[in-house]
Amino acid sequence: NSRGTSLLKDSISFTDVSASGLFEGHDLLRRGFTSVKNELLPSHPLELTEKNFQLNQDKTNFATLRNIQGIHAPLKLQMEFRAVKQVQRLPFLHSSNMAMDILRGNDECIGFEDILNDPSQSEVMGEPHMMMEHKLGLL
Repeated sequence: NSRGTSLLKDSISFTDVSASGLFEGHDLLRRGFTSVKNELLPSHPLELTEKNFQLNQDKTNFATLRNIQGIHAPLKLQMEFRAVKQVQRLPFLHSSNMAMDILRGNDECIGFEDILNDPSQSEVMGEPHMMMEHKLGLL
């Protein structure tokens, strides 16, 4: 029944499917206690600034580059950013985004995420077939 599968495809999102199944409860250890207040407001005034740090830094760099070299320099750099973002690995494989780090000048910097946030060492990994079907829009 093609109509039934389209309804099923629209009603179940990919984030609802986990390793334990569709009817898994709230994972208290990974997500913490649920609170409406925490979902509406940031817990600290600097939280939004930290979340948007890279975007704000890119805007500042583009504005500086435009003032120094003209409009062509930030446009060329933005074109290169878009080209690098389009090249991706399969959804279940970790990508280091080395080309993006090189364009931003972060290739020689060692940050917090380089040491403590290695997704390839993560205990949680999705099922490759399901992730690929979701990316292709089959699920």
